[in-house]
Amino acid sequence: MSISFKDKVAIVTGAGGGLGKEYALELARRGAKVVVNDLGGSRDGTGSSDAAAQVVEEIEKAGGEAMANGGSVTEFDQMEKMVADAKQKWGGVHILINNAGVLRDKSFAKMSPEDFEFVVKVHLTGSAFATKAVWETMREQAYGRILMTASSTGLFGNFGQANYGAAKLGLAGLTKTLYLEGAKYNIKVNTLSPVAGTRMTQDLFPEEAFKLFDPVNVVPAALFLVSEDSPSNAIVGAGAGGFHSSWTVMNDAVWLPDGERTVEGFAENWDKISDFSNLKAPKSGNEQSGAILTAMQKVTGTGPDSARG
Repeated sequence: MSISFKDKVAIVTGAGGGLGKEYALELARRGAKVVVNDLGGSRDGTGSSDAAAQVVEEIEKAGGEAMANGGSVTEFDQMEKMVADAKQKWGGVHILINNAGVLRDKSFAKMSPEDFEFVVKVHLTGSAFATKAVWETMREQAYGRILMTASSTGLFGNFGQANYGAAKLGLAGLTKTLYLEGAKYNIKVNTLSPVAGTRMTQDLFPEEAFKLFDPVNVVPAALFLVSEDSPSNAIVGAGAGGFHSSWTVMNDAVWLPDGERTVEGFAENWDKISDFSNLKAPKSGNEQSGAILTAMQKVTGTGPDSARG
């Protein structure tokens, strides 16, 4: 089976280097017309360069089609213009990979409010802005593939990255709502948690590990998750040739009757409430309230059939 992106138009943000560049190059090799978006700043979001133009040149030399875009994901009007330019040139937008990002790492005690806000704005709000800019087009054409870039920091935590982790887990949450809202329009939305040696991580890895975690090793997962036959609402980890899935899970609810519904009653039941033996991955938030009602019915034998949480 060969996966092709012929006749598809793809936007990759932060595609001037690292992961985004590798995504753009492989999409183009497989037939996609690619918008290479990159503001060109350093990893903390400052400065500028012509990185996007260089990637476009590389794609065109190999016989592909691409256009550079220097818009900032934090400016919604610039994202709207990027999409409009792509539609004017190629007629539509079928794929969006939200890859643009910055780092401003410090312990929370030393982190300024400005550094917290800026990182969240680039990663979370920026991905939402780019997605909003393509959303109506994808609805109208009844086709869309969107990839959010999360992180193990967001999913599991990491010292010194409170701003980054908050934004990255937020992206997983954004995916979980958009996959529901986009389903009837054939818009599939997934989350990727990559581990790669890029300019954002070059001082976090020893040299040999940095080489092992080459960004090209993440490309297979990213491109599958934006392909025609992709799943939706998946959370996939990728790096150094290893791939895995992650889930947001919950266990069976424990229903406490009136007499036990106290702080002490909760404490006495904590072992059951925190039990790991009966986990499941809900497909929507409504399943939380459903689980509570199911637990109540088991105890009382009565209760409404459904509720919205």
